[in-house]
Amino acid sequence: MWFDDPEREVICEEVGEGIILKKDENGKVIGIEVLYFSKEDIPLEFKAIAKTIRT
Repeated sequence: MWFDDPEREVICEEVGEGIILKKDENGKVIGIEVLYFSKEDIPLEFKAIAKTIRT
């Protein structure tokens, strides 16, 4: 998931098991990558957001 232009990525930092933050040259988070993800892993907050977007 990107919050800014992926071309600005200069740093990848693994902050947890399978959680990688994508950062720009200033260390600002511009994206996040989640490895080993399945439907069962979706947090309730994301499920609520998804329902709002679909309606």
